[in-house]
Amino acid sequence: MKIKLSISPCPNDTFMFHAMLHGLVDTAGIEFDTTFADIEELNSALVAPDGGVQVSKASYAILPQIADRYEALRSGSALGRGNGPLLVAGDEQSTPEDFDMRVAVPGMHTTANLLLERLYPHLSDKRAYLFSDIPEIVEKGECDAGVLIHEGRFVYRRYGLYLLADLGLEWEKRTGLPLPLGVIVADRNLPADIRALLDDTLRRSIEYAVAHPDQSLPFIREHAQEMDEEVISSHISLFVNGYSTDIGEEGTTAIERLLGMKAEEIFRR
Repeated sequence: MKIKLSISPCPNDTFMFHAMLHGLVDTAGIEFDTTFADIEELNSALVAPDGGVQVSKASYAILPQIADRYEALRSGSALGRGNGPLLVAGDEQSTPEDFDMRVAVPGMHTTANLLLERLYPHLSDKRAYLFSDIPEIVEKGECDAGVLIHEGRFVYRRYGLYLLADLGLEWEKRTGLPLPLGVIVADRNLPADIRALLDDTLRRSIEYAVAHPDQSLPFIREHAQEMDEEVISSHISLFVNGYSTDIGEEGTTAIERLLGMKAEEIFRR
């Protein structure tokens, strides 16, 4: 059986999926036709009614829109503490309370945008850009501020930008919970046993990657936006953690709190 798989080129995804895409863990005969795309492209394909997506990375923020057609897997999440999006600006005097700021966001469907809406609802002048372009957009003054995800949160100082707020930290202060960012979803039209097998295979792929971290490096570098090895390592360390193999009870509570949905609406039923 061949499954259409869509993930981002970011190091946490390529790290987690490397083993199952390269025959290093048993996939029970499942093969993968893999596409790599920016998170907002992935989200848009899932939201589209005829996107033809079977298994994909997604932002947790879009689950309310797609939960009738896709279930969330318990493995493969980017969910944790200290890993949230960063709100940065080009002017050191800026503050998150500046009502007239033009803010670059990495897509309107992203969890980063949802979090900005929850924490700073007055920042309504938002423009969507490819996540990797945002530091330069803010540096050039095309926007006053930007929300950084993925590698951007590690390199913004190179562009002379200043941190205004750590959105993940603000979420944790207000809720006491880890922040759900990205999730792997599977089409509910796939047989239930296949969806369960995909979840288990991804879990074992992550465990393999953690046990053999050097094996995935060439694959990660092939797709990474930022090639600096220290940045790649920091990215993986931050976004791949215990919640990635299974979100657990606390992770489930965090997802319910972020989305206002019950777990049974999101996961296998």
